[in-house]
Amino acid sequence: MAAPILHPAPRPRITGLRHDLDLSTESLGELLELTQQVKQKRQKFASGLKGRYVSLLFEKPSLRTRMTFELAIKQLGGDCVVRIGMIGDREPLKDVARNVARWTDAIVARTFAQETVDELAKWSGLPVVNALSDLYHPCQALADMFTLKEQFGRLRGLKLAYIGDGNNVAHSLLLCCARLGIHCSVATPPNYEPKLAIVERAAELACGSGGEACGCCLYRRLGQHGAGVGSKRTQKNLCTISGQRSAACAGARRYAVHALPAGEAWAGSDRRRPGIGAVCGLRSSGKPAARTKSSALDVAAIRVCRRPAITGRSSVPARE
Repeated sequence: MAAPILHPAPRPRITGLRHDLDLSTESLGELLELTQQVKQKRQKFASGLKGRYVSLLFEKPSLRTRMTFELAIKQLGGDCVVRIGMIGDREPLKDVARNVARWTDAIVARTFAQETVDELAKWSGLPVVNALSDLYHPCQALADMFTLKEQFGRLRGLKLAYIGDGNNVAHSLLLCCARLGIHCSVATPPNYEPKLAIVERAAELACGSGGEACGCCLYRRLGQHGAGVGSKRTQKNLCTISGQRSAACAGARRYAVHALPAGEAWAGSDRRRPGIGAVCGLRSSGKPAARTKSSALDVAAIRVCRRPAITGRSSVPARE
């Protein structure tokens, strides 16, 4: 039976992580610092979510995102309930949100549409973490920023080149890099550019951080089958471009970062796929030279946004 609420729930002090700009520039930096602390001193944060329960609502299949969120919540002392399937297919989405708000303390949502994430936040009044939508993938970008900071010891002044579909990952990387002083360039096939409004917003943010953002190599459109750079031919061309560009940068310290890759189209690529937060150093030949992989322990530091509305602290998410 749906809860008899006639109006949207009041907005909490912290609204969650519906998209990248829910984190202020200051909070973004603090979050990465806290992530390092959680990684180094896991036991210190073992009761951070004690007595708290999180709803995991997944409209899409997931391996890394689901398992690492579940592990992170439990490692922080909390617990979670998981629902797989379309949100609001049996009853209005707002009724789902109202009921979930009565039973749990936060929501993690992996959805087809950004509007679903926004509506969950509007009608539940809970902190909502976007674990992937069609428009943003903030957990992915935050995991990438943390990984790069570990590898280079800094973020400001780095150059990040994204080659592939101008999708949710590209949008979130642009918005994160712009505020952290990273020079970010996005190269896409024709007709798969990032949304112009997001590129322009990133460029505005970059002016105040010393970074650059431009939308002009290797991600297929996450969660969108049959679209973007998902075809074998396109991926092969992008891999060739990536290898040639790596060879041209011989002697430079550079890394290639990817999230999956998954799917039949990648069957001929390196089967030793890096996991969450994985980094491959490239030789001049473009072949992997070394890689490091974050464990579930590391992911606990970059998974659940522990909001003041829940625990008084903060931490982050990762990818898929």
